[in-house]
Amino acid sequence: MPERRLSIAVVVDRFGSRFGGAEAYGVELMRELAARHDITVYAREYDEACDLTLPFVPIKSWKHWPSWVRVLLFAIRVRRLTRVGYDIVHSHMNGWCGDVEVIHVTPVRFNWRVRPLPMVKKALSYLSPRVQTYLGLEARRVEPRAAHRVVAVSTLIADQLAQAYPGLTTIPVIPPGVVSSCEGDSSERATMRESLGYAADDTVCLLVARNPLRKGLSTVLEALDCLPEHIKLLVVGGNAAVREYIARRNPDHLLSRVRVIAETPHVAQYYRAADLYVHPTLNDSFGMAPLEAMSFGLPVVLSPAPWCGFAQYIAAEEEALVLGHPEDAVGLASCIRRLHESTDLRSRLKAGGAQVVARHSWPRVARQYEDLYQAILIERAGATIRAGTVDR
Repeated sequence: MPERRLSIAVVVDRFGSRFGGAEAYGVELMRELAARHDITVYAREYDEACDLTLPFVPIKSWKHWPSWVRVLLFAIRVRRLTRVGYDIVHSHMNGWCGDVEVIHVTPVRFNWRVRPLPMVKKALSYLSPRVQTYLGLEARRVEPRAAHRVVAVSTLIADQLAQAYPGLTTIPVIPPGVVSSCEGDSSERATMRESLGYAADDTVCLLVARNPLRKGLSTVLEALDCLPEHIKLLVVGGNAAVREYIARRNPDHLLSRVRVIAETPHVAQYYRAADLYVHPTLNDSFGMAPLEAMSFGLPVVLSPAPWCGFAQYIAAEEEALVLGHPEDAVGLASCIRRLHESTDLRSRLKAGGAQVVARHSWPRVARQYEDLYQAILIERAGATIRAGTVDR
């Protein structure tokens, strides 16, 4: 751990828990680090509702440009702004400004050069300015150099990085943390459930996502059709398009069993109102929502790896139920039915989930990053001394 207070620039696309898992990762990590270091945020947007207030440097978004141009311009500008004045630049963005580069998603090169693709699609990618820009930015981001670390948020991402960039010999893995949450008293839970229209004997399955369709909403809806009427679904993070999808896809008898809540940073009340958490995600490098659900004492059903990186960190049947495939609606319905019928299973998963939460505390995550900072500072100091010796 660094022995002095550091000046740290954190680079993110948007800063605020309501924007998604990677953004929430940045907020909670900086909340912990800000107690010991000076943090400045560089981002396109800072959520006004965020309860963590830090110095903020806005980066213009150039809304009318294509996304790949915006990403390139963001990378160029933030590199220029953070080159001096900071002990550590901690980046969550594609580019080359960071001393610490945190990779949250499947590497671009893995998608386009390692994963099997149709021949025509792969050939056209060599002519695409969008793909070439993303590949070029990522190559500079992960290029081995002194006083620099590439961090993966899951073992899955580390494995993909190693396949995409064989020159990366050591890739630290630092999974997200979670804030331990009190479950609240039974009267608050009952009041919230009543406001949502749930009866005392209803079993409420919860799905929290900025994009519920990518997190397996269609599989959950299909599973719901196989289950009794008193098993309900609560979706938090759904917009008008999600509501239209549900109305278009589902028969009338299912619509009354599905409740959709708009995107909100205040999700604790919905975790407390639910009975279990479903996460048949189609693509999650880690998966913070099921970890958060465990912090509220909810039993969890989730996709296996490689669809959900978090599955690599839990013991199946002891800490969560793991599906055979994210689109296995029959299997998901079976898991929900088991949890509904077995008090012993719910208790076992709740106890196992508490152990998972204990392994993923934010103070522990922050200490791992501080160890990385210290190693970088020592390495940088050594390089400076060697350069001075050469000059003499």
